Amino acid sequence: MASAKLTSKGRITIPADVRAALALEAGSRVEFIETGKGQFALIAATGEVHSLKGMLKEPAEPASIEDMNQAIAAARARRSWI
Repeated sequence: MASAKLTSKGRITIPADVRAALALEAGSRVEFIETGKGQFALIAATGEVHSLKGMLKEPAEPASIEDMNQAIAAARARRSWI
């Protein structure tokens, strides 16, 4: 089992065998997914934005500028910090 030590600045070095298994290189991004209380999984965030194409259905009819402005105004009314 691979392990790593946390520095005083909150940094860790991912062991070489783990980097190789996840195909991580300098500049790669990783995500920490909570799998249970006090347990996390480390996964490579290597997906391309193009892989998201087609995940959402197209609306029956496009939203008008007026509809978008109303939605923005309604969101602002719900959240005073926007």
